[in-house]
Amino acid sequence: MNIVIAGAGDMGYHLARQLSFENKDIILIDLDKDALDYASSHLDVMTIMGDATSLEILKSANVREAHMFMAVTTSEKTNLLAATLAKQLGANRVIARVRNHDYLNPENEIYFKNIGIDNIISPSMLCSGEIFNMVKNSTFTDVFEFEGGKLNVVGITLDQFSTMVNKRISDMRENPIFEDIKIIAIVRDQMTIIPRGNTIIRNNDHVFFISNKKAVESIIELLGQRKVTIKNIMIIGGDDLAYTTARKLEDEYRVTLIHKDKERCKWLSERLDNTLVINGDYKNIELLIEEGLEEMEAFISLTESSETNIITSLSAKNHGVYKTIAHVDTREYIHISHSIGVDSLINKKLVAANQVTRFLRKGNVEAISGIYGVDAEFIQYVITKTNRVTKKALKDLHFPDSAIVAGVIRGEKVFIPDGDFVLQLNDKAIVMALPEAKIPLEKLFH
Repeated sequence: MNIVIAGAGDMGYHLARQLSFENKDIILIDLDKDALDYASSHLDVMTIMGDATSLEILKSANVREAHMFMAVTTSEKTNLLAATLAKQLGANRVIARVRNHDYLNPENEIYFKNIGIDNIISPSMLCSGEIFNMVKNSTFTDVFEFEGGKLNVVGITLDQFSTMVNKRISDMRENPIFEDIKIIAIVRDQMTIIPRGNTIIRNNDHVFFISNKKAVESIIELLGQRKVTIKNIMIIGGDDLAYTTARKLEDEYRVTLIHKDKERCKWLSERLDNTLVINGDYKNIELLIEEGLEEMEAFISLTESSETNIITSLSAKNHGVYKTIAHVDTREYIHISHSIGVDSLINKKLVAANQVTRFLRKGNVEAISGIYGVDAEFIQYVITKTNRVTKKALKDLHFPDSAIVAGVIRGEKVFIPDGDFVLQLNDKAIVMALPEAKIPLEKLFH
């Protein structure tokens, strides 16, 4: 499969990295030589330096033979033009990254189809949705919902006081709580472990659970975590992500937004109905305290600086804020996300990249979710025909060791499967997979 990506920034790089595990032929186009050099030295990709809106550059990338063309530069106009030209040149499927929220209205989809663009995505809109879920499920650092919350995956870091530390997973299964929940992954020292019965939970492990909607409360009970109801939220930053996040939250929470640019604050206040917008220096902790930091249950830092977001979030934590979320643009921070001290880290470019990769999956994939700081992802497969996956128990399918069937949705019923579980036609299987498992899984579910 030939794939051309315009834009070698964080989003383009992450897309290329995800796809390079799958032996796809990938070409990266960018004007930034340093970004291309970094990509070529770390990934098995071909790079072309040039303008993605140039017909000559697109032809040299052999776009006419591309199964997919993705325009994910930071320029909306570049993306729309490059995607349109790529389609005219013969690319099978084209995707463009946009900023304008109006473009995402369902009634406007036809305009982009008419100029040959198959899909448009907005990293800010996707990211604000994830932040909303993190606030709603504030006990956990990571939250993933499948089929409207029928199945939920949550992540949390365990400390030395947790009742689970130093216990073997097989020994814990005697607890009736484990009928409705399952440990599906552990991150330890930046390594991802697919757990088995003899795996022992250690202090500082970041543990991922899957459960049905009702059993999420059981996980909180199992961990002995206190549950805090979030009512008041402070957001710092004023760019598109801060704006979309405030819009998403303001109808259900009391939101205060602080930004340093006076004109931008005026723009925000005119467009946000229920958010208190304050002009001020968000690096000044004393100012944040004056504006009510210590009365907040959640603090969301969405400035242009990853370092500022992390430092202010840590300061907010020191002043008693229960839930902190920081946006980071730096890849290195993502990899240490579970030990950095902030409750949750998020990166809008990686969120968008995870959304795009589902268009490339084989085997009747319905949804896909990446995990911050973890080289694994959740893939939702639909069982569309009777084959060997419907004729044998999971333990007899020669499933790759680097993957696990985390949950199954069957109509209105949900299952946390064990090794004796047998999949049926039309089941939706939620699989957690490390990169090396993707090709065997495609063969298994194809």
